[in-house]
Amino acid sequence: GMNHEITKFPQRFRVREYVRWGDIDQAGIICYGAYVRFFEIAETEFFRAVGFPYSKLFEQFDFWLPRVQLHFDFRRPALLDDLLEVEIWVGRIGQSSLRLEFCVRKVEGEITAEGYEVVVAIARKNFQSIPVPAELVTALEPYRADSQG
Repeated sequence: GMNHEITKFPQRFRVREYVRWGDIDQAGIICYGAYVRFFEIAETEFFRAVGFPYSKLFEQFDFWLPRVQLHFDFRRPALLDDLLEVEIWVGRIGQSSLRLEFCVRKVEGEITAEGYEVVVAIARKNFQSIPVPAELVTALEPYRADSQG
């Protein structure tokens, strides 16, 4: 019934990646900046999974999606060779922006970091913001946490 529309529990896309040698600092734990790499892998594979690998995405819509915000909350340290699972979903779709949500866990379940990024759709020719293409909005629909419309 209509009650299902009140709270949305979006699908989450998941990818797994190891903490590698280049990710750790002298203390032997993951360096904060390494999470950018994990977010990027998740984002790349997420777009591929919804039918828009970057090679197609940027050509088809003649745009870029630069990051304008990046936020992390660090919960627990991750160590060398820990296998991490990164979940990604869409927090919000604005007129010309996407907010992508991330949750990083050890495969045993413990959250190591959470965060989000905001990307903005800009035309390649002049770097001016443009509306998020309708086709992309449709592809992202199952993963949206915000209400539609």
